[in-house]
Amino acid sequence: MSEFFQATCQGFVLRLTVAPGARRTEVVGLQGDRLKVRLAALPEKGAANRELIAFLARELKIPKGSIKLTLGAQSRSKVVEVLGLDPDLRLRLQNLIPAAP
Repeated sequence: MSEFFQATCQGFVLRLTVAPGARRTEVVGLQGDRLKVRLAALPEKGAANRELIAFLARELKIPKGSIKLTLGAQSRSKVVEVLGLDPDLRLRLQNLIPAAP
């Protein structure tokens, strides 16, 4: 299994696929080397991107200011930078993947 995130000297880079307009915001699972996330927000005026950042901040227990959308603002394929060197951050990233039924 390939990881959807890669460590950097400042934190992590995440590869995501998003599906805006869902009933609720949630992680679906892995899709290749990307984490698929459903977003309740519509892709209008950056609402889905803001929802993604807020969701990641809540799930990873870090400030929204530590998360930056670096690629894919207008696309379903996104690259997000998470700044932080907390040793538990890698574990929290791995825990984003839902357990297989």
